[in-house]
Amino acid sequence: MRRLDPAGAAFESKLLPLHPERIGRDGVFEGYASLFRVPDLGRDVVEPGAFRDSLLRRGPGGVKMLWQHDPAEPIGRWSSLVEDGRGLYVRGRLSLSVARAREIHALMLDGAIDGLSIGFRREKARTEPRTGLRRLERIDLWEVSVVTFPMLPQARIAAVKAERPRAFT
Repeated sequence: MRRLDPAGAAFESKLLPLHPERIGRDGVFEGYASLFRVPDLGRDVVEPGAFRDSLLRRGPGGVKMLWQHDPAEPIGRWSSLVEDGRGLYVRGRLSLSVARAREIHALMLDGAIDGLSIGFRREKARTEPRTGLRRLERIDLWEVSVVTFPMLPQARIAAVKAERPRAFT
């Protein structure tokens, strides 16, 4: 999906699967929104460190949680976005006082919604002539969406928090 940001630059999104093995009643979940060095179905590869500058600039409060990349459909807040050795690990909470978030939560409980997707502006990338892969070296992350169709099938939700606060397992 491509659209223009307010400055006229290309805005892109990458879809990842969200696999809620356990869904809590409080709407908290976590998992990978992007995996490093794994080609997606669009032939893009996110390189380690690609999110670093953006995360320092924006922090979790500056990255929106949306439904299907629609800026008119915020559904919660990200509490943590961290690059680790595998990719971009996110933790957030659906705002269950919002009707759409309650619907999404129900669909997650049923296993009908299982995708995460990043919305970003490419800052630095290179295309490998031999393979045609585009290596994303620096990304300005704007949002992470809960979506229906994933682009990168290998990423999954790691845990969904139970109703009573306790450590993620």
